[in-house]
Amino acid sequence: MLRGSCLCGVIHYEVTQLDSPIVHCSCRTCIKAHAAAFNTAAGVNREHFKWTKGREKLSSYESSPGKLRYFCSRCGSQLLAEKQDQANFILRVATLDDDPGVKPEYQIWKSHEKPWLAYHDNLVSYAQWGS
Repeated sequence: MLRGSCLCGVIHYEVTQLDSPIVHCSCRTCIKAHAAAFNTAAGVNREHFKWTKGREKLSSYESSPGKLRYFCSRCGSQLLAEKQDQANFILRVATLDDDPGVKPEYQIWKSHEKPWLAYHDNLVSYAQWGS
Protein backbone atom coordinates (compact mmCIF):
# COMPACT_ATOMS: atom_id res chain seq x y z
CA MET A 1 0.00 0.00 0.00
CA LEU A 2 1.30 3.43 -0.98
CA ARG A 3 -0.09 6.58 0.60
CA GLY A 4 -0.08 10.07 -0.88
CA SER A 5 -1.36 13.56 -0.17
CA CYS A 6 -1.43 17.16 -1.29
CA LEU A 7 0.90 19.88 -0.01
CA CYS A 8 -1.49 21.19 2.68
CA GLY A 9 -2.54 17.69 3.79
CA VAL A 10 -6.28 18.18 3.35
CA ILE A 11 -6.48 15.47 0.63
CA HIS A 12 -5.12 11.93 1.07
CA TYR A 13 -5.21 8.83 -1.13
CA GLU A 14 -4.03 5.22 -1.24
CA VAL A 15 -2.65 3.18 -4.13
CA THR A 16 -2.34 -0.59 -3.91
CA GLN A 17 0.05 -0.75 -6.88
CA LEU A 18 1.46 1.21 -9.80
CA ASP A 19 0.25 -0.29 -13.08
CA SER A 20 2.77 1.28 -15.45
CA PRO A 21 6.39 2.38 -15.28
CA ILE A 22 7.19 5.75 -13.77
CA VAL A 23 8.02 8.30 -16.49
CA HIS A 24 9.09 11.92 -16.72
CA CYS A 25 6.88 13.91 -19.12
CA SER A 26 8.28 17.10 -20.65
CA CYS A 27 5.27 18.00 -22.82
CA ARG A 28 4.31 21.67 -22.96
CA THR A 29 1.09 21.01 -21.06
CA CYS A 30 2.84 19.30 -18.13
CA ILE A 31 5.50 22.02 -18.01
CA LYS A 32 2.82 24.71 -17.70
CA ALA A 33 0.46 22.76 -15.43
CA HIS A 34 3.19 21.83 -12.95
CA ALA A 35 5.30 24.99 -13.32
CA ALA A 36 8.25 22.63 -13.64
CA ALA A 37 10.57 21.29 -16.32
CA PHE A 38 8.74 17.96 -16.26
CA ASN A 39 6.05 15.94 -14.47
CA THR A 40 6.73 12.50 -13.04
CA ALA A 41 3.78 10.15 -13.47
CA ALA A 42 2.66 6.52 -13.46
CA GLY A 43 -0.55 4.81 -14.48
CA VAL A 44 -2.74 3.38 -11.73
CA ASN A 45 -5.79 1.30 -12.58
CA ARG A 46 -8.94 2.78 -11.10
CA GLU A 47 -9.50 -0.26 -8.85
CA HIS A 48 -6.02 0.25 -7.32
CA PHE A 49 -6.71 3.87 -6.25
CA LYS A 50 -8.95 5.39 -3.57
CA TRP A 51 -9.39 8.76 -1.94
CA THR A 52 -9.16 8.41 1.86
CA LYS A 53 -9.61 12.02 2.99
CA GLY A 54 -10.69 15.36 1.56
CA ARG A 55 -12.18 14.28 -1.78
CA GLU A 56 -14.66 17.15 -1.50
CA LYS A 57 -11.70 19.57 -1.73
CA LEU A 58 -10.75 18.34 -5.22
CA SER A 59 -11.08 20.63 -8.20
CA SER A 60 -10.42 19.77 -11.82
CA TYR A 61 -9.35 21.44 -15.03
CA GLU A 62 -9.79 20.06 -18.56
CA SER A 63 -6.31 20.73 -19.95
CA SER A 64 -7.02 19.09 -23.29
CA PRO A 65 -10.21 17.56 -24.74
CA GLY A 66 -11.25 14.66 -22.50
CA LYS A 67 -8.33 15.00 -20.05
CA LEU A 68 -9.08 16.24 -16.54
CA ARG A 69 -6.32 17.25 -14.11
CA TYR A 70 -7.35 16.98 -10.44
CA PHE A 71 -5.82 19.27 -7.84
CA CYS A 72 -6.41 20.43 -4.27
CA SER A 73 -8.65 23.50 -4.23
CA ARG A 74 -6.82 24.74 -1.14
CA CYS A 75 -3.10 24.40 -1.97
CA GLY A 76 -3.19 23.71 -5.73
CA SER A 77 -1.23 20.42 -5.66
CA GLN A 78 -1.94 18.32 -8.74
CA LEU A 79 -2.64 14.77 -7.63
CA LEU A 80 -3.75 12.89 -10.71
CA ALA A 81 -5.24 13.18 -14.15
CA GLU A 82 -7.63 11.03 -16.11
CA LYS A 83 -8.71 10.51 -19.66
CA GLN A 84 -12.26 9.29 -19.48
CA ASP A 85 -11.69 6.61 -22.14
CA GLN A 86 -8.74 5.03 -20.28
CA ALA A 87 -8.91 2.36 -17.58
CA ASN A 88 -6.30 4.06 -15.44
CA PHE A 89 -5.56 7.32 -13.67
CA ILE A 90 -2.31 9.19 -14.30
CA LEU A 91 -0.84 9.55 -10.82
CA ARG A 92 1.48 12.45 -9.99
CA VAL A 93 4.15 10.29 -8.38
CA ALA A 94 5.77 13.21 -6.53
CA THR A 95 2.64 13.41 -4.33
CA LEU A 96 3.33 9.95 -2.90
CA ASP A 97 4.29 10.04 0.78
CA ASP A 98 5.73 6.52 0.55
CA ASP A 99 8.63 5.27 -1.57
CA PRO A 100 7.21 3.33 -4.53
CA GLY A 101 10.37 1.20 -4.62
CA VAL A 102 10.99 1.80 -8.33
CA LYS A 103 12.64 4.59 -10.29
CA PRO A 104 11.57 6.33 -13.50
CA GLU A 105 12.27 4.24 -16.59
CA TYR A 106 12.13 6.85 -19.35
CA GLN A 107 11.28 10.36 -20.41
CA ILE A 108 8.57 11.33 -22.92
CA TRP A 109 8.16 14.48 -25.00
CA LYS A 110 11.90 15.15 -24.99
CA SER A 111 11.25 17.39 -28.01
CA HIS A 112 9.48 19.85 -25.67
CA GLU A 113 12.07 19.86 -22.87
CA LYS A 114 13.68 23.05 -21.66
CA PRO A 115 17.17 23.31 -23.19
CA TRP A 116 18.67 24.62 -19.94
CA LEU A 117 17.80 21.45 -18.01
CA ALA A 118 20.34 18.59 -17.89
CA TYR A 119 18.82 15.12 -17.57
CA HIS A 120 20.61 11.99 -16.43
CA ASP A 121 22.63 10.55 -19.31
CA ASN A 122 21.46 7.00 -18.59
CA LEU A 123 17.74 7.77 -18.86
CA VAL A 124 16.17 6.41 -22.04
CA SER A 125 14.49 9.29 -23.91
CA TYR A 126 11.96 9.62 -26.72
CA ALA A 127 11.39 12.70 -28.89
CA GLN A 128 7.62 12.38 -28.40
CA TRP A 129 5.09 10.03 -26.89
CA GLY A 130 2.89 8.02 -29.21
CA SER A 131 -0.72 7.13 -28.57
